[in-house]
Amino acid sequence: MAARSAKIDQKADLIWAIADKLTGVYKPHEYGEVILPLTVIRRFDCILSDTKDAVLAKYEEVKSLPVKDVLLRKASGFEFFNTSKYTFERLMADPDNIEDNFKDYLNGFSENVRDIIEKFNFDRHITIMANKGILYIVLKEFTTDRGNLHPDEISNLEMGYIFEEIIRRFSEAHNEDAGQHYTPREVIQLMVNILFYDDNDVLSGKNVAKTLYDPACGTGGMLSVAEEYLNNLNSSAELVPFGQELNDQTFAICKADMLIKGNNADFIKDGNTLSDDQFKNQTFDYILSNPPFGREWKNEKAKIEEEAKLGFGGRFGAGLPAASDGQMLFLLTAISKMKDISQGGSRIAIIHNGSPLFTGDAGSGPSEIRKYILENDLLEAIIALPNDLFYNTGIATYIWVLSNKKAGTIREGKVQLINANELYEKRRKALGNKRNDISESQIADITKIYGDFKENEISKIFDNSDFGYTKITVERPVVGEDGKPVLKKGKPEADSSLRDTENVPLKEDIKEYFEREVLPFAPDAWIDEKKSKVGYEIPFTRYFYKYEAPKPSDEIMAEILELEKELSGSLEEVFGK
Repeated sequence: MAARSAKIDQKADLIWAIADKLTGVYKPHEYGEVILPLTVIRRFDCILSDTKDAVLAKYEEVKSLPVKDVLLRKASGFEFFNTSKYTFERLMADPDNIEDNFKDYLNGFSENVRDIIEKFNFDRHITIMANKGILYIVLKEFTTDRGNLHPDEISNLEMGYIFEEIIRRFSEAHNEDAGQHYTPREVIQLMVNILFYDDNDVLSGKNVAKTLYDPACGTGGMLSVAEEYLNNLNSSAELVPFGQELNDQTFAICKADMLIKGNNADFIKDGNTLSDDQFKNQTFDYILSNPPFGREWKNEKAKIEEEAKLGFGGRFGAGLPAASDGQMLFLLTAISKMKDISQGGSRIAIIHNGSPLFTGDAGSGPSEIRKYILENDLLEAIIALPNDLFYNTGIATYIWVLSNKKAGTIREGKVQLINANELYEKRRKALGNKRNDISESQIADITKIYGDFKENEISKIFDNSDFGYTKITVERPVVGEDGKPVLKKGKPEADSSLRDTENVPLKEDIKEYFEREVLPFAPDAWIDEKKSKVGYEIPFTRYFYKYEAPKPSDEIMAEILELEKELSGSLEEVFGK
């Protein structure tokens, strides 16, 4: 994969600098509302420039024909076109009529591009800029070298980086969450490496066509990197991307990106994946996603609970997480989109924070979801990523790798945990919260550790059942004044104030555990078996905990004495003694 280059940052700097022309008319947090759509429109303009005159000539020939769109697409060489006589450069010839001419230019785009522009709600900004006398000035900036977005100058992948960098700056100015829109490309590359790891034989065949789905696709970075990876692996293979995105601006950028690359842009849908699934009953070969985490789903609650009542006839049959965090709903959505094993099965790589590993007691929604995943042998691996890797958060993040085709492989019934927390390089300059990168060689190392499926210092392998436990309820009797248990219907009455619970690992015999861990300390205790529940949790950090011996006491004393000396000197300075 092409690394992020200085050229990308430089081009993003130049484009963002155009925002200087908006000063006074717009506040800094509003700049992106103008710069983002204009960057997209200018990209279309540059792409179509080479065939512009051929399209205009063809339009004069075919404008009254019902099949004109097909012919105009052929003339442009792309799945979109523009029939206006204007380009950004040609608009510069008539400053006095810039508003009318620019609107004529935008209306000249094919319907698929007009739909994208509409999502930016850009029309009102044209009027504002025209009324304030800056529309011509801003458009002129896009005709200078800084606004040259021709494919000869900027590749599609580089353009994706530029869009993301502009969004990041816009979000920072707006005090918004930039990271909800995109994921660092090196993280995506690692996910894609792992997603395709065992499928190299399939993907190196001739005329292979596979589908990829992202339920929270943002600007489409994951779809783009996966597609590029497959093209590098096998130029004859086709990866058909599908995605859904809630945010209008990022949806518009993703759809524009797909259109520019010749993909079917109709496979990128807008709307809320959790409450309005645009790919109902569809399944895909690969699923790749970084859904929002720590986001509540109260607004979608009615629709989600309605679907949950369908059991496994819907997406949420395994259980529902707490309404304060919807990330596991995306995980269930991904699982529901897996192809049946008779159709070749599917693989998933999805990013979560730490909470899906362990939140929720036995019988709760999160535990039931983990139970479903592990008891159905869907979880292949979890990879702990370095902190400070994402633009919007420094917290711990994990890649979950799932597959429904483990049967008959060395991974059957097993889960690999990889602690890649220390595999990173410090950035020279932070980008938001992003202070660290994973280098190409570190991506290769993590991929190899996953592929080797062996235990070492940062890789551990477990049975699925290692993560399960039975939560037992331990009761003790109410004791009467005579010191004897109070009986009710011939049985000791339970004292609720003495009630306790124990988590017994699934691999342990409950009776033996009870006799060993409970009865020696409470000989009158018993288990209320009706209250027993099976739960699952993955205490990732516990498995990689390293004991560090405390410093010797004489070392600690020396440090204390040194601190006392420093403090004493400081106090003397303050009080002049």
